[in-house]
Amino acid sequence: MIPRGCIKDFQDDLFKGKALVVSGARQVGKTTLINTLLEKDSERVLLFNGDDADTRSIFDNATVVKLRNFIGDKEIVVIDEAQRIKDIGIVSKIIVDQMPKVQLIVSGSSSLELANEISEPLTGRRYDYFLFPISTSELVKYHGLLEETRNLHHRLIFGHYPEVITSPGKEKRLLTHIAGSYLYKDLLAYEKIKKSSVLDKLVRALALQIGNEVSYNELAQLIGIDKETVEKYIDLLEKAFVVFRLDAFSRNVRNEIKKGKKIFFFDNGIRNAVIGNFNAVELRTDIGALWENFVLSERKKYNASNNFYGKSYFWRTIQQQEIDYLEEVDGKINAFEIKWNSKKKVRFPATFLKAYNINETKIITPENYYEFVL
Repeated sequence: MIPRGCIKDFQDDLFKGKALVVSGARQVGKTTLINTLLEKDSERVLLFNGDDADTRSIFDNATVVKLRNFIGDKEIVVIDEAQRIKDIGIVSKIIVDQMPKVQLIVSGSSSLELANEISEPLTGRRYDYFLFPISTSELVKYHGLLEETRNLHHRLIFGHYPEVITSPGKEKRLLTHIAGSYLYKDLLAYEKIKKSSVLDKLVRALALQIGNEVSYNELAQLIGIDKETVEKYIDLLEKAFVVFRLDAFSRNVRNEIKKGKKIFFFDNGIRNAVIGNFNAVELRTDIGALWENFVLSERKKYNASNNFYGKSYFWRTIQQQEIDYLEEVDGKINAFEIKWNSKKKVRFPATFLKAYNINETKIITPENYYEFVL
């Protein structure tokens, strides 16, 4: 098994009087992570799965007495697929408040229902863990930088889902399965979205526009729905860990685009499965967009594991001057251009450099990307 970077923090947070809440997209390894961490303590662990009807009935009308009877002398209670359990927030609060010697671990396949259910009841009573597909950093620690550099082309096409990485030769089949409605199963159930075909069209449209600004109005016209529905669905896709947004940066320059947004996928493999294109890097016409998606998704994982508290943006003017990626921390800005062709000359716009307090400018290419994500 490829060790996950959050293992140490997870172990350190056990038995600190708080619930541990693990969320992330389906198939990113949440259950495997929890089982691996607790395998040495299996005799102390009680595992519930919210997908099981009998399990859900156990938690109906939960009381302290009822829960104590089921938990018995177990010291660690794991509730997997917790978003399926009615009033999981109240159940969790009872366990945390009334059973201080019991460590509660809750996991779910999305942050949709789970976040809504536990947010208020567990305020100040939980540590949150967001599990992404395996990161470049985790893979480098597992088999070294040289090996991971050799695998760069493969990662650009097939991404970082755990089963995809550990099942060579089966990548296309696995990704096609994951990228089906299974990927946003919880989203469909949560919002009772009946027309999954509309969601499929939206996800495909977004996949074809990575690296470009997206217009909710244009997407709405393309798919045949209203702008508000497009915005709502994209918000839900982000909460389900399928995509993430990058907003436009705007402060001083007159002709800056102020409300623009780009949308990227958390995983290149999922993006390629959505559009049905697993062609090799050498045959791609979209390699620039693929590279940008890869770098930004890996940077997002890196920032999440390193407690990054700044904000991320892209920058563009009406005259098409642009910078691919910005990070603002404590009023200082780091600016990055993300280029597949390392020989191409890149200049950061003088308009931007003069207008802002720039801490660093850097060009990210296949030759130095590891410095940006490790």
